[in-house]
Amino acid sequence: MLRGDGPAASLRPVRMTSAVDEVTDRLLTAIAVGDFLPGERLPAERELTALLHVSRPTVREAVARVHALGVVEIRRGRNGGTFVRDSWTESSGAAVRRTLLPRWEEFEQLFDLRGLVEGMVAATAARRRRPEDLEPMREALSAHLSASTPREEQAADSAFHRAICTATRNPQIAQLSRDLLTRISLGFPVEPWGKGERSHHERAGHGHTALYEAIAAGEPERAEEIAREHFMISAEMIRDVLARVRAAGAP
Repeated sequence: MLRGDGPAASLRPVRMTSAVDEVTDRLLTAIAVGDFLPGERLPAERELTALLHVSRPTVREAVARVHALGVVEIRRGRNGGTFVRDSWTESSGAAVRRTLLPRWEEFEQLFDLRGLVEGMVAATAARRRRPEDLEPMREALSAHLSASTPREEQAADSAFHRAICTATRNPQIAQLSRDLLTRISLGFPVEPWGKGERSHHERAGHGHTALYEAIAAGEPERAEEIAREHFMISAEMIRDVLARVRAAGAP
């Protein structure tokens, strides 16, 4: 739950009085903001149970509800699982409102905090990076710029920022970055990706390129400034989704 009343607020259990409802809404909202993209497999039941701190029957029922709404499909067999079909259905708007609106002040605080923290991460990487740290960044940057699908872009983006965290030489910094990502992503450590809009992809690509260059050149102040602006893209994606449901006024 995203409560804002303690450092581990996002890791607390969902209220059990309405756990299935809340997990259902959270899954629908996470898909709507692009944590999980069409064609992507959701985390397995056991992993969802650990991420959301609820029971397996709660997760099973919530996934069944999302499936009944047509947002996901369940495939059997060796390569089976629960796969996203569509990012938005008639039920998504109501779920987004119930999930985001009561917490919106906290989300804005988290967006601000994340910009500050990721600026610090980038600056620290620029000060401490070693030559061998740059190759994983270059590879991830190349993969992002050449990606042909939103899923490939999202995967390359994650790899790029993991490489920057590694370059700080401090696992606690990497954990702090992950924790903040988890809080703004409704309990899932996955970067929101909207609907894969090309404008967002291009901005992210420019930001990655500039950030890599600043870190490679050992320029912490420039790296910090670039990172703070870069991480506003995710905030804008979530704001866009909320604006959509506010404009619609109905599910």
